[in-house]
Amino acid sequence: MQNEGAVTAITAKRLTLALCAAGVIGGAVGAVAVNHNNATAAAQAAALAQAPAQAAASGAPVAATPAPVAGNSAAVGLPDFTKIVAHNGPAVVNVRVVGTTKVAQRQQMPQFDEDDPFYEFFRRFQPQQPRGNGGGRELVYGAGSGFIVSPDGVILTNAHVVRDADEVTVKLQDRREYRAKVLGSDPKTDVAVLKIDAKNLPVVPVGNSRNLQVGEWVLAIGSPFGLESSVTAGVVSAKGRSLPGDQVPFIQTDVAVNPGNSGGPLFNTRGEVVGINSQIYSQTGGYQGLSFAIPIDVAVRIKDQIVSTGKVQHAKLGVTVQEVGQGFADAFKLESPEGALVSNVERGGAADKAGIKSGDVIRRVNGQPIVGSGDLPAMLAVAKPGDRVSMDVWREGKTIQLNATLANANDKGDPVNRDSLASADKGAKLGLALRPLDPQERRQAGLPAGLVIEDAGGPAQAAGVQPGDVLLSINGKAVSSVEQVRDMVGKSSKSVALLIQRGDDKIFIPVRIG
Repeated sequence: MQNEGAVTAITAKRLTLALCAAGVIGGAVGAVAVNHNNATAAAQAAALAQAPAQAAASGAPVAATPAPVAGNSAAVGLPDFTKIVAHNGPAVVNVRVVGTTKVAQRQQMPQFDEDDPFYEFFRRFQPQQPRGNGGGRELVYGAGSGFIVSPDGVILTNAHVVRDADEVTVKLQDRREYRAKVLGSDPKTDVAVLKIDAKNLPVVPVGNSRNLQVGEWVLAIGSPFGLESSVTAGVVSAKGRSLPGDQVPFIQTDVAVNPGNSGGPLFNTRGEVVGINSQIYSQTGGYQGLSFAIPIDVAVRIKDQIVSTGKVQHAKLGVTVQEVGQGFADAFKLESPEGALVSNVERGGAADKAGIKSGDVIRRVNGQPIVGSGDLPAMLAVAKPGDRVSMDVWREGKTIQLNATLANANDKGDPVNRDSLASADKGAKLGLALRPLDPQERRQAGLPAGLVIEDAGGPAQAAGVQPGDVLLSINGKAVSSVEQVRDMVGKSSKSVALLIQRGDDKIFIPVRIG
C-alpha cells in the first residue's frame, strides 16, 4: 500500500508538470500545486479534461489546446484541433450542384494519359462531363462545401459554387441528403445562402474576423476534390488582402485549400468560424501555398440582407484608387508611402459630391488609417448605402477633412475626372515627346484637353509610360502648356506622378527623375 501511494503521488506530480508545460496551468501555480496537495492537482486535471466535453454538450465553441513543448517553457506548442473537428465537423456540409451550359462553354477536365498516376484520381473526384442532352446544351456537375449557421437549415457557401445551378443537394456528415433552395447569392462578395427543410441541425459558432491576428493558427474543413470532411490547418499570412477585380478584404492563409473546399468554413483556435474559403492562388489548379477566405463579418452582413430582403445592397464611394508607392510619396510630398491615391472620380457620386478630386490621397476613413489602397474597399465592404464617412485627405501638401454619404453600388454613374486635366512636356528629364490633342480627338476621348504621348524614353519609358497614352496631369495638378510642365518638373527633385489615360482607364504612374 505504501508503494501504491508513492506511485500515485509521483503520477499526480508528473501530470501537473505536464499541464504546466502545455500552458494549461501557469508555472507558479503548478509548482504550488505539487508542494501543496497532489490530490487537488489530480482533481483539477480531471476537471480540465472534462471541460471540452461539457462545452460540446452546451453548444459553446471548443478551443484547441496546445500540445506539450519540451525544454523551453516560453515556446509555443502546436494546437490540437481534434476537439474542434469533433464538435464542429457535423455542421460542415458537402454541396453538389447540377446545371446546364452551352457545349462550347464546357469546362474541360485536366487532360492526362491513362497511364498517368493523376488520371484515375481526377476521373474519380473531379466533376464528370456528361453527354449532351440536345439543343447545344448539356448537363454539368459541380461540388463544393458549406456550413450550417442556423438549426433550421440556413447554410453559407460561395456564390460561384451554386452559380447557374438548376439543382442543389446538401449532404450532411451523417450521410443524410436534402434538396436545397438558393435563397440568394452575391457575386461581388462570392457569398450565397442556401436553405434546407430540416430542424435541430448542428451549427457552427460564428466568431469575429476583425480580431484575427496574422500568424494565428486556423483550420479548414471541406470536401477538396470530392473528399468529404477533409481537415487542413495553417496560419493567417495576411489580412485585408485586396485581389484584382474584388472588393473583399480577404484573409490570406497557408491552409491547403483545393477545388471542392470552396464555401467551407475557416476556424480559429477557439473553434469559431472566421471566414469562408473562397479562392486560391495557383498556376496548376491545385494548392500552392496561398488561399483566401471571405471574412465572416462580411459574409454575415450579406446573409442577413438575403434572409430578410432577398437581395443585397453595397455601399459605393465612387472613386478609383491605386497604391501610393515611394515615387508617389515623393511627388505628393508625403512623409510615408501610405494611403489610397484617387485616380478617377465618378461624376455625381458620393465622392464627387463630397469634393474629392483626382490626385487626392485618402489617408483616414472614420479615424481608421488607410495604409494600402486595399484598405479603402475593405472598409466600404462592411458599410451600407446611406452611411456617412469622414475622410482625411492629403491635397497639395496639406490635410483636409471631407464628409461623404455613401451611395448604392447598384446606381450607375458617369466616370469623370473633376479636374480639367492637360499637361505636356518635351524636356529630357522625363523623356517624352508629346503633341496636343486635336479637337476631334478631344471629343472622342471626352477630354477638355490633353497631350498625346508620341514617344516615351528614359525615365518615363522605364516607369511604364507608353506611346499612345494621353498625359493628363502632373502631381495632381492640371497643366495647359509645355512651359508649365517643364516648370513643374524642374521644381521636382525626386519623382513626379503622371496621370495617364490609357484606353478607358486613368492611372497614375510615378516617374523618378532624380
